[in-house]
Amino acid sequence: MASLLFSMINTLEQIRALIPNTAVEALGVEIVSVDSQHILLRMPMSDRARQPMGLLHGGISMVLAESAASMHACWEIDLSRFVPVGVEINGSHLRSASEGHILAKGTVIRRSPKLAVHNVEIIHEETNRLLCVSRVTNFYKALDES
Repeated sequence: MASLLFSMINTLEQIRALIPNTAVEALGVEIVSVDSQHILLRMPMSDRARQPMGLLHGGISMVLAESAASMHACWEIDLSRFVPVGVEINGSHLRSASEGHILAKGTVIRRSPKLAVHNVEIIHEETNRLLCVSRVTNFYKALDES
């Protein structure tokens, strides 16, 4: 995780500070909104996100899901003591897209002192069609643990 100037994220500007020098930056992902229960990411469909047939690559859907859940797992956590690390992800690809914008809508299913579980829907913005559903689990690893 990049060095942050703050130990607790509780604003949109602070969570946006997680993006530089990451995979989502290379994909052109932006954080549209965030609150204690939700996060919304938006990505333009581009050649960086396509598989050989010109469709949204399924792995990119998983990158969006993992990124939405992992960034949101940082919300209101003392990042000087704990960091969220992904321990499980699954996804069902339902449809694909070849143009437009892709949204990742993350919602907390459960959050405890040790785990954060999110449901993430990957949606084609222009048609509002559900492309993928994913569940992501993050573990809050203490920084003094190896």
